[in-house]
Amino acid sequence: MASTNPVVSVASNTSSGAAGGSVIDVSSLVSQLVSATQAPQEALISSKTQAVTAQISAVGTLKSALSTFQSSLITINTPSAFNTLSATSSDPTAFTATADSDAVLGNYTVDIANLAQGQQLVSNAFTGSSASVGTGSLQLTLGNTHFDVIIGSTNDTVAGVAAAINGASGNPGIEASVVTGTDGAHLVLTSSLTGATNTIQVAETDGGTALSQITYSTGSTNYRQQTAAQDAAFTISGVAFTSASNTVTDAVSGVTLDLLAPTTSDTSLSVSTDTSTVEQNINAFVTAYNTLQGAFSTLGNFNATTNTAGPMTGDALLSGVQNQVRSALHSIVNTGSSTYNSLASIGITTSRDGTLSVNQATLSAALTSNFTAVSQLFSGATGVATSLNTQITAALTAGGSIDSRSKTLIQQENALTQQSGQLTKQMQDLTASLTEQYASLNTLLSSLQSTSSYLSQAFSNLPRVQGTPSA
Repeated sequence: MASTNPVVSVASNTSSGAAGGSVIDVSSLVSQLVSATQAPQEALISSKTQAVTAQISAVGTLKSALSTFQSSLITINTPSAFNTLSATSSDPTAFTATADSDAVLGNYTVDIANLAQGQQLVSNAFTGSSASVGTGSLQLTLGNTHFDVIIGSTNDTVAGVAAAINGASGNPGIEASVVTGTDGAHLVLTSSLTGATNTIQVAETDGGTALSQITYSTGSTNYRQQTAAQDAAFTISGVAFTSASNTVTDAVSGVTLDLLAPTTSDTSLSVSTDTSTVEQNINAFVTAYNTLQGAFSTLGNFNATTNTAGPMTGDALLSGVQNQVRSALHSIVNTGSSTYNSLASIGITTSRDGTLSVNQATLSAALTSNFTAVSQLFSGATGVATSLNTQITAALTAGGSIDSRSKTLIQQENALTQQSGQLTKQMQDLTASLTEQYASLNTLLSSLQSTSSYLSQAFSNLPRVQGTPSA
């Protein structure tokens, strides 16, 4: 018997995902085709971008490590950096001293006859701190500076006068207080400025005499001079000096003296090389280098524990920088001394892991024995610190090896970003093209499907042919 199924079946009109009787789910098909084209290219760009980004980060780490290390060279890479002098007093209870870069080596005897001091005046007694002392205006003078005080009915007491003086505008350093004894209240005027010229004067300026008990000038009987205004008097190596202040900066070149008490026996001032500070600076250099070496290891070594290589393992840039630094560290420098002409000779040696270690006893002995040679070892024309500073500057400066690598990597990163953008545009164009093609195909297939349905219906309505009976 003939089959009742359609003779022609081009496509089903119930395809999964198709809408409105369409034969093909164009959106899904195009999406899959575009993804298949885009994925491998996108993965390649992403992989390259990650690699370049890692390299940019690694070079940035190297640059930062070198810059930090270079900062540690400032205190040892020039001869002036070794011109550190210290000033020492043989009796710190009599005076102390500090030296700056203008000081020169030397030893001096110091004899202090008396210290500079400020004047102090104590007034005659008043019946009480709250008793009225009169009203009017006063002008107080300290040295060459004067200021005015108004005494009215609200502050016409000893305590009120003291408060008015202390709060007056332009007061150069007269401190007023009240001391109350068995005989009554006393106004005490004290100069915060030392020196013989900084004497206190108090005059009434209102034309009257209401405040005459508070006035003072040389020879006045209204006050007792408790302490006279006085300059410091001292000698240095037999040369006499006076100073209005106990801090003396102009007696010995580059040395500041702080006078504390008159001397009772011979005292001395010694200006000598400050080997302690230099030793600290050299130790700081070693510590800074070890930090740099740690950065080198992180960037270029293989970590057996994590089974990973550093981001710059085998990189010629890193190995070149390392070789330059090591060459400077291990160089023999013309210091004028055959004993102290290398880092090892002053106690700085390289450990198996590449870090430096310091034999403090050897370093101290070298500084004491031949300070000039140690200075030349670091700061001479071919000194270790000088060479390192020159090398690092060349690497970091515009056009240097690190700067050039950074620019190249950034260019590569920008190119990859452009490729990513171009790929996105290409995939957008491909999506549009495929959508158009498959939409047309979908229309064609839909038409064929309609024709197929029509033919199937037509064939099913044809008369059936009767078969010949068998004999």
